[in-house]
Amino acid sequence: MANRGRWKALGPGLLMAGAAIGVSHLVQSTRAGAVYGFGLVGLVLLANLAKYPAFRFGPAYAAATGTSLLEGYRRQGRWALGLYLLVTLGTMFTVQAAVAVVCAGLAKVLFGLEGDAPTIAVGLIAACAVILAIGRFRLLDAINKVVIVALTVATLAATALALPRIDFGAMPWWPAGSIGAADVFFFAALVGWMPSAIDISVWNSLWTLARREATGHTPTRDESLFDFNLGYWGTALLALCFLILGAGLMYGRGVDIQPTAGGFAAQIIGLYTATLGEWSRPLIGGCAFLVMLSTTLAVVDGFPRALAVLTLRARRPELPWGGEESGRTDPDRDTVGGFRAAYWISLAVLAGGAAVVLFTLMTSLAAMVDLATTLSFLTAPLLAGLNHRAMFDEAVPADHRPSPLLRAASLGGIAFLGSFAAGYVWLRFF
Repeated sequence: MANRGRWKALGPGLLMAGAAIGVSHLVQSTRAGAVYGFGLVGLVLLANLAKYPAFRFGPAYAAATGTSLLEGYRRQGRWALGLYLLVTLGTMFTVQAAVAVVCAGLAKVLFGLEGDAPTIAVGLIAACAVILAIGRFRLLDAINKVVIVALTVATLAATALALPRIDFGAMPWWPAGSIGAADVFFFAALVGWMPSAIDISVWNSLWTLARREATGHTPTRDESLFDFNLGYWGTALLALCFLILGAGLMYGRGVDIQPTAGGFAAQIIGLYTATLGEWSRPLIGGCAFLVMLSTTLAVVDGFPRALAVLTLRARRPELPWGGEESGRTDPDRDTVGGFRAAYWISLAVLAGGAAVVLFTLMTSLAAMVDLATTLSFLTAPLLAGLNHRAMFDEAVPADHRPSPLLRAASLGGIAFLGSFAAGYVWLRFF
């Protein structure tokens, strides 16, 4: 019975992984290995450890209270919802544009498309909206599970085959030479989406409630945490795999990261085919495209879902899942508290803003990715702080609150992210 309960609860953590294993891994982790060898392995591990409590508090809050993390924000005061809204509006257009344009680059390489990357990216956003309109959460959940399994198997196989080719004695385990401002700016961009932006902790709490509605199963605390840990630490492992691939096949070989979406996509596919063989090109290209499509799909759903619930939470409290007139965000009912209308309006705004970014700012893939990830980096300590406060609210039963060790880890993570962000701002502007 325990295994059956875990299976029914499985989904939100993998959706989090699907949203994370995209630009942060395909682009940023690969660049880290290509430029610094193994020098940033420690930073990747530190980022994942520092953000772990903030991410964990999303599904933990939903499991403990039957409400989303946004209700935890509302209970702190509407100022907290306002702060989350400002953070979301400040990041969502560049985030959506960045993931969509990488997906578009892979589509160009894989299918031989002739159009420019921004146009294809807008088309992909529209296609994701159609998928969500047809299948809603159930289809999103099903697609993501298949994609995550396929990419995980392919990535682990490629990494295992690449390891014997690496000269570990010549590989640096610390950034070589002096660390300048440009290095620090890249470190910030890397941490910003490692494993992803903390916004996804809110989405994870919403997906946890949506999964309850889809299955009719109310997961226990342990079942929810099993799903979360599987997704979270799986993303950390794959981040290290992409760093190893970048270091083993690109470091010290004069390989420059291509500035265009299509050029970079061809490089990524080349990493796999160089280790698995040319026969794997269609398979790997398909997997890479599908994982970016999954990321794009998760982002197209995540931001509008959070914004729709936020507008409802600003007006009234959210009752526990399953309560009468709860206003819960279950994706299979169109009229719960006006959620569906707010969802589609938010999605239209997201798509329009992303299109503006794509057609006006799309001069360099690396520059766009660094902008999106740096914005997420700067807002991370604010969201981590809100998540921490939510988990110690009286609405959370005492037996669901974090242990003293997890509480200390949460405060330490906030301190690390806040100090790093303050140092970045000082170096950048002063």
